[in-house]
Amino acid sequence: MADAVAQGLSAQTPVWTPVAAADAGFDGALASRVDKLIAEKRVWGLHGVVVTRGRNLVYERYFEGVDQAWGRDLGTVRFDADTLHDLRSVSKSILALLYGIALEKGKVPPLDAPLLPLFPQYADLMPGREAITVKHVLTMTMGLDWDESSIPYTDPANSEIAMETAPDRYRYVLGRPIIEPPGRHWIYSGGATALLGHLLAKGTGQSLPDFARDHLFAPLGITAFEWATGSDGTPSAASGMRLSPRSAALIGQLLLSGGAWNGNQIVPKAWIEAAVTPRVAADEARSFGYHWYSGHFGIAARPEAPFRQARMERWWGAFGNGGQRILVLPAFDLTIVTTSGNYNAPDSWIPPIRVVREAVLPSLL
Repeated sequence: MADAVAQGLSAQTPVWTPVAAADAGFDGALASRVDKLIAEKRVWGLHGVVVTRGRNLVYERYFEGVDQAWGRDLGTVRFDADTLHDLRSVSKSILALLYGIALEKGKVPPLDAPLLPLFPQYADLMPGREAITVKHVLTMTMGLDWDESSIPYTDPANSEIAMETAPDRYRYVLGRPIIEPPGRHWIYSGGATALLGHLLAKGTGQSLPDFARDHLFAPLGITAFEWATGSDGTPSAASGMRLSPRSAALIGQLLLSGGAWNGNQIVPKAWIEAAVTPRVAADEARSFGYHWYSGHFGIAARPEAPFRQARMERWWGAFGNGGQRILVLPAFDLTIVTTSGNYNAPDSWIPPIRVVREAVLPSLL
């Protein structure tokens, strides 16, 4: 894959207000719980952990480790608050926010628009695909064959890799075999995100990096980012974004604030609500909305607080290969970001969830 191309304005990361964990509603053991997980080797490959509550930076820690930039080896990197990191498929969720911004501006097709007429150069693919709409693309329920879950990204047979190497990426996506009617089941698909990216760039007249910079990143104060491009020069909508963990946490806080930041409505509130609303089952633990996941965490009662009841609390999330996460808990105004180097590892999901379940959540007062 091609090298990432910098699209940012400077090397500065957004400013958060650092506060002591105790002043943000945590006990004094958050840092030690993370240390214990690392010492016991229950988590591995972490590059960064950032926890924010509201506009407050509650906890951050950075590590040293081997890293990549969209498949290109970077060697050993000493991470800090200013280091950009691959977000991989977290990019998909952020692109969905961009689509919501463009939709309000009337620049992209509405959700009920039939998909194939939006790609008139592929009219020959129309038979059998007439019922697919933009909403099916946003929910990854197009009913087309796609496999980037059981085939590793190191295998050219992986559907996203095959798309990136195809002579025409959009013909490749739209021409995949029909396996069921649209809207029936969720099929994880970077191809769906590529279609959204094309519609967004076509409708706005801007590249994805330029539109993101002007309408999302700059209004949030994010002044450094990169967006990888494929061999054909097309920015990878599905997996090419690089941000610092602090910047990624701003995306989580934007969801919590209903799309508003510093008095400006950056993403329509109704779009935020729609994006995180469960629309289709992704697996036994997660639902999928408009390119955002959701589910529930069990919050245990604390032994020292016998009248506090155990309960289930909703989360919203963006997930990326290797352990990249933005997790948002609206009941606590809480965002947790992890970056990791466990790319393509089948157990890469374990370290982020243990940081959340065994360090952050037990620390909440």
